[in-house]
Amino acid sequence: MTAILVVLAILVLGLLVLLGASVRVVTQFERGVVLRFGRLRGDPRGPGLNLINPVADRLHKVNMQIVTMPVPAQEGITRDNVTVKVDAVVYFKVFDPVRVVVDVQNYQAAIAQVAQASLRSIIGKSDLDDLLSNRERLNQGLELMMDSPAVDWGIHIDRVDIKDVALPESMKRSMSRQAEAERERRSRVITAEGELQASEKLAQAAEVMTAHPAALQLRLLQTVVEVAAEKNSTLVLPFPVELLRFLERATPAEQAPSAVASPTNGVPVQRSTPAPAAPAVGSG
Repeated sequence: MTAILVVLAILVLGLLVLLGASVRVVTQFERGVVLRFGRLRGDPRGPGLNLINPVADRLHKVNMQIVTMPVPAQEGITRDNVTVKVDAVVYFKVFDPVRVVVDVQNYQAAIAQVAQASLRSIIGKSDLDDLLSNRERLNQGLELMMDSPAVDWGIHIDRVDIKDVALPESMKRSMSRQAEAERERRSRVITAEGELQASEKLAQAAEVMTAHPAALQLRLLQTVVEVAAEKNSTLVLPFPVELLRFLERATPAEQAPSAVASPTNGVPVQRSTPAPAAPAVGSG
């Protein structure tokens, strides 16, 4: 009787161990690919409890989440012969777990190699200005270059982002000098435009004051008030504007055409009429 109980206990324990080895848990973001004696068996298993043959079956779990993979900095020469180092980050996800298990040995390592090769290729095809200012187009180009081989492995490249572009120190100094020269040029242009606008406004103000003499008188009084308000020893003696205008009108009238200027040296020459000739006296 005791021997029978021992045998039954052993059988129950064996069944429990076999059952435990047969149960596999697949999480919500995973899919399970079952290989029986190395051959694909059925469709991928979904999330939850899955029973397999612990002796003949092998369950390979595949993560279906988006994977973030940093790409190490790759050194290359741009199309305009500038040596740069560029690093990036790749976002991809598995859409066919069967291909990932059957068609490629290590899909993450394969994606890493494709990313590095594509990054070096895009560096050689681009100018330095494109790497610095047109990254969106380069990101799209990288995504297309990587997605073409990745699709055959059951992987979709979600996006690729270029993170940083490292330049040589000599190139950094050259770009700094160029940027400083550009800022100085813009400053000079703005200053010149301001002076031009100020001169135009001054010309308009002069025309208005010429047309309205009272405005000039008011401006003179305003200047006197501003100078007097300052705490200094400046003595202001306003000069009558009417006197200047009177002198300006009187000066042309007082000029008399009494002298004729010499065309050579400008010295007045006094013209006189020649004296009449004396009559000749004849001899007898």
